[in-house]
Amino acid sequence: MNEDGITDLDGGPYDYIIIGAGSAGAALAYRLSEKPSNRVLLIEAGKAGHPLAWLPLSFALFIDHPGVNWRYRSEPEEGTHNRAIPVPRGKLLGGSSSINGQIHVRGQIQDYDGWAQLGNRGWGWNDLEPLFRRMESYERAVDGTRGTNGPLRVTEVDDKNPLYDAVFAAAQQQGIRRSPDYNGPDQEGMGMSQATISRGRRMSTARCYLRPAMKRPNLRVVTEAAARRLIFDGRRCKGVVYERGGQSMRVSAEREVILCAGSIASPQLLELSGIGKPEVLQRCGIEVRHALAGVGENLRDHIIARAQLRLLVASASYNRRTRGFRGALEVLKYVTASSGFLSLPSGPLTGFAKTRPDLQTPDVQLFFPPFAVKSLEERRTLAYPAMTASCYQLRPESLGTVHIRSADPNEHPAIRFNFFSHPIDMSTTIAGFKLLRRIIASPAMAAYAGEEFSPGAAIHTDADIEAWIRAHAETGFHPIGTCRMGPGENAVVDDQLRVHGMQGLRVADASICPTMPSGNTNTAAILVGEKCADLIGAAA
Repeated sequence: MNEDGITDLDGGPYDYIIIGAGSAGAALAYRLSEKPSNRVLLIEAGKAGHPLAWLPLSFALFIDHPGVNWRYRSEPEEGTHNRAIPVPRGKLLGGSSSINGQIHVRGQIQDYDGWAQLGNRGWGWNDLEPLFRRMESYERAVDGTRGTNGPLRVTEVDDKNPLYDAVFAAAQQQGIRRSPDYNGPDQEGMGMSQATISRGRRMSTARCYLRPAMKRPNLRVVTEAAARRLIFDGRRCKGVVYERGGQSMRVSAEREVILCAGSIASPQLLELSGIGKPEVLQRCGIEVRHALAGVGENLRDHIIARAQLRLLVASASYNRRTRGFRGALEVLKYVTASSGFLSLPSGPLTGFAKTRPDLQTPDVQLFFPPFAVKSLEERRTLAYPAMTASCYQLRPESLGTVHIRSADPNEHPAIRFNFFSHPIDMSTTIAGFKLLRRIIASPAMAAYAGEEFSPGAAIHTDADIEAWIRAHAETGFHPIGTCRMGPGENAVVDDQLRVHGMQGLRVADASICPTMPSGNTNTAAILVGEKCADLIGAAA
């Protein structure tokens, strides 16, 4: 132990230190450790795993579970009725890929071409599409646009339910076609969800990337190790101090430190280390090592509007099939055939649609789960047959912030989403919600759709819908942007993911996304880890 009470870690030296074993960090560790000469240390604040982490339905079990979830809460804001909105983030190997809803969405070609147009060379669709194929092993790949041999196993939901056919037909009656592959060149349409699930098991990055990589002698993974601050020699990052078992440990990197802690924790660690907006750091009594105005800014997230309705056909809903002795039958179905309710992602059916005919690409994502729960915090299915219909705007423009409250690393940062501060976000969400209702009211759904009990028929004008959304809508669990990539003073990293003005330090997770990818963000986060590995390889 040194004079400062910090113990130097045995087992080094290391070339690369990765902080955070989540979606991006696990992928990065896998790729860097493929080269035997690379000495890699991966530090994860959470546990190695959980006995139920392999179960697809763990997204419901872990939504507020303190053992595997950071359980962040947003700051109350007037625009969302002063609610402290839950912000779950994974706290175990695999990060949020170990607790998420497992919907696999690449996004639109225009998303990534837009990143390149903002000044991020090498981040256009043609640059990234080979990486999407490299990471995937998709069971239905047929035309060369999808990967077949990657670490991440992806399957199409094969759950059988006549309700799905009715939803497809109803969507077609509203001008939304059946999509052969929403992860292909054209995202528009409705299809059975593609999920990071295989043989009834969750395909987290812990399982697909870390499990094989941890067999390599040049990769060391340390869990329950919370990074506290970065170590610098002038403007060069030389290592990290972390806490494990009540003891402070210091470890050095001979080449680089890569921060992969996610859109909440990555800006938090930068600020705790003296990198960020001077006024934020000074307010918390932290010496300004490097002024960087973009740290913690540019937060975006999806916000979901949901409707729930009774179903006239009891067998079409999983609600009754998950209760009492029927629940035991679902368990048996899962154990014997890896099928049924326990094998499903959060949304078995996914659609991408335009709310206006003049749009070039879809601007809302739709989900139609054949079940309904009491609340997001208490995910217990209702006692009567019901379903949920939900939507969110694909590319929100409202910007929020994530900033530390104090110099205490154990205190959660302040998360301010600033939802609906840009008018297009609310107008698009209302339009998407009305589209949901039109689909439900279509003739093809007549045999299934009963009374809408939430929000109910009394909520029908745009003003009514807006007020209800502000009071009840929840985050889509897709925070991005708080260490935004790009040129200029409001960006945090350049197109090589290097922190502006620093050496030996990169950020590689969803926090670097300049704008929101069109859909669920876990796939994009893994992509960032894959891309970072290539950038480091090119720089070595």
